Amino acid sequence: MAITFPSAGVVLAAGAGTRYGVPKALARAADGTPWVQLATEKLLDGGCSQVTVVLGASAAEARELVPRDPRVHTVVESHWTDGMGTSLRAAMRHLEASAPPSVSSAAITLVDLPDLPVAVVKRLLSGVKITSLRQAVFAGRPGHPVIVGRQHWADFSGTLHGDTGGREYLREHGVREIEAGDLWSGRDIDVR
Repeated sequence: MAITFPSAGVVLAAGAGTRYGVPKALARAADGTPWVQLATEKLLDGGCSQVTVVLGASAAEARELVPRDPRVHTVVESHWTDGMGTSLRAAMRHLEASAPPSVSSAAITLVDLPDLPVAVVKRLLSGVKITSLRQAVFAGRPGHPVIVGRQHWADFSGTLHGDTGGREYLREHGVREIEAGDLWSGRDIDVR
């Protein structure tokens, strides 16, 4: 199925990775590929026209692992210790200020999903519109990516703070759950 309008991707990679032992933005797959590179490439290959990577912990080191590609932008959130909501708000504000008018939505994922199949991204982006709110679910369990249509960006961003993400906004505004359990487990990697 074709993607109706271009989408922007967001990779949240600002956390310290306390349970993992190092910031996950510095983590690498068994073959040495940085997770941040994998996440960025999955979004681009899945149909995103650009990707914003949000860094925080060990940002200087992590920035070196972000693909050097004109479609990839890096935002460093200085208040990353406040929580994921703060990092996501930074990404959304960056998109509001910089995404071309043709970009219809944001596809949000986490850096600690190195096994995310491109097929999941494509499924969620298929036919996306500026009014879309979608969330991947895996055997009914909510996960990522999450799609936020451009019409929602400002209001969605306004609900993000500290460690409060967008879950309530999505629920209150009728997020459409897209089952992807046939493609993948949806599990993030928290420990080595």
